[in-house]
Amino acid sequence: MGPRLLYCMAFCLLGAGPLDAEVTQTPGHLVKGKGHRATMYCVPIKGHSYVFWYQQILAKEFKFLISFQNEIDKTGMHKEGFSSEDILDKTEKFEDQFSAQCPKNSPCSLEIKSTEPGDSALYFCASSESTVLNVSFS
Repeated sequence: MGPRLLYCMAFCLLGAGPLDAEVTQTPGHLVKGKGHRATMYCVPIKGHSYVFWYQQILAKEFKFLISFQNEIDKTGMHKEGFSSEDILDKTEKFEDQFSAQCPKNSPCSLEIKSTEPGDSALYFCASSESTVLNVSFS
């Protein structure tokens, strides 16, 4: 049997806000062979309106992958939770390589459809109450 090349995707837990509030990401690490599906999960901070996924290939800058914005109700307030139709932005070739969901009352997910050597990277999930394009001052 010839040597098998494995690809490693590492994940980080990111925290923000009060000490008990953090984004939870699972699994902590993931190793897949070429051509396999790889799925990562993220639970955003409760009450946050935006979820973002980023990729960081070793010694390179963060690359934005996709963001979600939860629905706005009739009063102009953000509803609790996200839906798959709430994609705010994504990279041009995102759907060729990845799929993502952020269903209501479930963790958000990022899936690599078929792993390749270039997918070996850190993948980060982040959540936010607002974005630079959507900041309201009281």
